[in-house]
Amino acid sequence: MSTKQGSRPDLTDLTDEEILKLRFKDIPLPIVGTDVEEKIKQLYSELETKGLAFRPNIFLGDEWFSPEGMNAIAVPFYLANPRLKSLEKSQMLEVEGGTHDWFMRLLRHEAGHCFDHCYKFSKRKKWHQIFGSPNEDYEPETYRPQPYSKSYVKHLDRWYAQAHPDEDFAETFAVWLDPNRDWKKEYSKWPVALKKLEYMDELAADSLKLKNLAEKGRVPSNVAQLTTTLDKYYQKRRRESADDYPDFYDSDLNKIFNGDVSLSKREYSALKFMKKHRKAIVSTVAWATGESKFTIEALVKRLTDRCEKLDLRLGKSETQTTMEVASFLTSLVKNYLFTGKFKRKV
Repeated sequence: MSTKQGSRPDLTDLTDEEILKLRFKDIPLPIVGTDVEEKIKQLYSELETKGLAFRPNIFLGDEWFSPEGMNAIAVPFYLANPRLKSLEKSQMLEVEGGTHDWFMRLLRHEAGHCFDHCYKFSKRKKWHQIFGSPNEDYEPETYRPQPYSKSYVKHLDRWYAQAHPDEDFAETFAVWLDPNRDWKKEYSKWPVALKKLEYMDELAADSLKLKNLAEKGRVPSNVAQLTTTLDKYYQKRRRESADDYPDFYDSDLNKIFNGDVSLSKREYSALKFMKKHRKAIVSTVAWATGESKFTIEALVKRLTDRCEKLDLRLGKSETQTTMEVASFLTSLVKNYLFTGKFKRKV
């Protein structure tokens, strides 16, 4: 609760619908005394172990990010409150950074951006030679990764180091900082990635001689100042996460659901099958692709609606059909990961 007793609601007593009506600024969201505080202390300890002087200012924002040019990191608000984590799960189907390991991987990544914000290493010629130009177009949702490339470290999902030179630097920093990774051994046979990691040692030593040039001022999207309601916030996030999915290949669906239309709808309906196995299919495809469950859930819903429109019937065993549906969806999602589009070229 806030220092003004009774001025803010106790979230544990509220339903999801009641919480969604609240404005961010009216919700009690301290960092002190939460799991977030403990993880911040862990980050600071790791930075100290590496001999680094900078310490990012951590605040609660509406998503994970480091404000451009600032020594600051926004941690999503819902991670500071178990009740809000539950709400995030129900609204978006997953909680980004919801486990200790996932949280620390994201925090180290954002700390990598802060490291550059503080000392402007990306302006150096050698930085450009190793990571590329930071002025390249930034399209993190549509970049085409090379899964088997040994030129980049592997840290966050979707080979995120390949999204942009700035992300390559932040990912490399995160691996270099992680006390649980022996990067010298792990990347001993990856000369390009290893060179990037070794460069971090050089920059760490240089940073101790440099002035911290990070910008000061008010951080953006601090939830303590946001007047929007959580309902509007989640509506916006769902719109941004959803794609204009293409038509769903009737020929593929007819091959999967090849039962005769004369079969009983009650027993053999493809619509009924999709609703029954939705969760299992979503989980399988998420595991196989690394894509968010929200994206896959929307894809499954569209597929289910198409099955209903086509009035399809189950023509194989449920086990076989589940495998075929999951395989079909996996191919669509993987195409999306590489091209930014679900639709395949035919």
